[in-house]
Amino acid sequence: MSHDVPHIPPETLKNWQRLVDLVARLADVPASLIMKTDDPEHSVLVTSEHPDNPYPVGMEFRLNPKLYCQGVFENDGELVVEDATCDPRWQDNEDLEHGMSFYIGLPLKWPDGAIFGTICVLDRDRNRRALLFREGLAQFARLVEQDLALLQEVYLRRALEVKLTETMEHLEQRVDDRTRALQEANTALRVLLSSVEDERRARDEEILSQVRSMVWPYFERLRDRIGQAEPQRSYLDLAEQNLAQITSAMTDQLSEAFAIMTPTEIEVAQMVMAGKTTKDIAKTLSRETSTIDFHRNNIRRKLGLEGRGSNLRSHLLAIS
Repeated sequence: MSHDVPHIPPETLKNWQRLVDLVARLADVPASLIMKTDDPEHSVLVTSEHPDNPYPVGMEFRLNPKLYCQGVFENDGELVVEDATCDPRWQDNEDLEHGMSFYIGLPLKWPDGAIFGTICVLDRDRNRRALLFREGLAQFARLVEQDLALLQEVYLRRALEVKLTETMEHLEQRVDDRTRALQEANTALRVLLSSVEDERRARDEEILSQVRSMVWPYFERLRDRIGQAEPQRSYLDLAEQNLAQITSAMTDQLSEAFAIMTPTEIEVAQMVMAGKTTKDIAKTLSRETSTIDFHRNNIRRKLGLEGRGSNLRSHLLAIS
């Protein structure tokens, strides 16, 4: 088992204290112990409260072949020494320094089989009552191991929770990093799109400027020369309408529409946008209604609306 094991909480130690005291009374021994092993050290973790008990909490031993508990580990099970003074193997063990020649011990293990320590009883003489209590001691050993299993489960659950929390925090950090990266990418994309749009507008404005300066003036001159002659005038009007439709897709600004109009046409267009009727405009400008209709037709033609039945005011408001 890993060295990274749960600590024994005070509540569990209190329960074990009651347990060893009960064992000492039932087996009629001065010393009932729960020993904890951290190889090569072996120390008293819980000890029975008895005036003749020579083993205080924290007393340490070093594992060696002459230590009773070493024999428990070698047996991987119960060790019974009825009288160490008569047993060649145990005649010189450390516990005889305290006169403890009688011993019964059992291993205590973690759920995975790793050694936790031992539970044992000791006396200065052969103890028949303790010998009869061997099965009871084994049951108390199982109780201690059940506590160890519970502690281990709680420990592993908490460790899993910590790991899960760390994983969630890591995932959240990755999500935050990814979100920032996407935001930065979106910002860069918006800047790029804005730059492309600016370049497109600049190109369209350049084309419009060239059309206004190099093409539109000649339509009026040609119209003056052609007069009402057909079909020349029809072809000229059609060419002007098509050019107006093509260039109207390059901008949605009202100012661009006004750029191809005469000052009077702009004035008429503004009044149309304001909801004025032909009669109202004629009165305001002191012109005949036929003159206003002429300008309105020119405006529709320049905006590509001639023959389309579209409402002039609605179109002007839509591009404003």
